[in-house]
Amino acid sequence: MADDPLTLDALLALEQRGWESLTRHEGGRFYGALMTADAVMILVNGMVLDRETIAATLDDSPAWSTFTLEDARLVPTGQASAALVYRATAARDGEDEPFVALMSSHYTLVDGEPALTLYQQTTVTH
Repeated sequence: MADDPLTLDALLALEQRGWESLTRHEGGRFYGALMTADAVMILVNGMVLDRETIAATLDDSPAWSTFTLEDARLVPTGQASAALVYRATAARDGEDEPFVALMSSHYTLVDGEPALTLYQQTTVTH
């Protein structure tokens, strides 16, 4: 990892790896290891999922076939924490419309490495 693990480039690379895990049915393992014990994911469908649920179920979710992450920006939130905000566009085979949402991922350093504490999706509507 870079000297400062909470830079825009470092966190964007981590998000990229997370999305890649979702293309291979490995999201549960990836996020189960990345999330703090009390972390949650807030999804566009209104579900709030804890780390245990994510780790147990995300590998079985339909895989994304493609994704792009755009317009990323870093929001410092403290001495050892930061949020990454970006726009994601993703598609699954057989679905007519892509999934487009704004994402916010909050990280804090645990033993010098970024750990996901809060993830939220906001759907993009017109």
